[in-house]
Amino acid sequence: IESSRPAALRRRGLGPSDAPARPGRIWVRITGHGTVGERADWVAFGDDAAVSGGLVSGTTTAPEFCGDAIADPLTGIHAARAVVESHARGGGELIEMSMAAVAAEYAQLTRSDDIECTTVPSTTEHAAALGDSNDRVDDLLAQRLAATC
Repeated sequence: IESSRPAALRRRGLGPSDAPARPGRIWVRITGHGTVGERADWVAFGDDAAVSGGLVSGTTTAPEFCGDAIADPLTGIHAARAVVESHARGGGELIEMSMAAVAAEYAQLTRSDDIECTTVPSTTEHAAALGDSNDRVDDLLAQRLAATC
């Protein structure tokens, strides 16, 4: 799984074309903006990739983001599905996808005016106080460390 600007691994001789051929190998290349063109070497994070793909609403002075760094998990889900499908076909593929392109797919979905993006759901419970679970965590760690492989 490659998740960097396209030239980053290539410059170090670590790209998919540099790796020895192996039957069934699946190489997933996730980029911010694709592998060709002016945007290929742009750095991308979930929020700016989502905006680049059009997955934002609101106005130019007050944008409303669909979710925090939403392009990251959406792209991860798409990549996982693509790997499963490739594996079912026997693998041996280079799968490329960009976070901006995945965000653009979701931006094209029909929107419902019934959904208000700015409403934050409330919770009825409060988080435990800092340190309240330390004994339980210590017990779990002790159990796992004591288990034989």
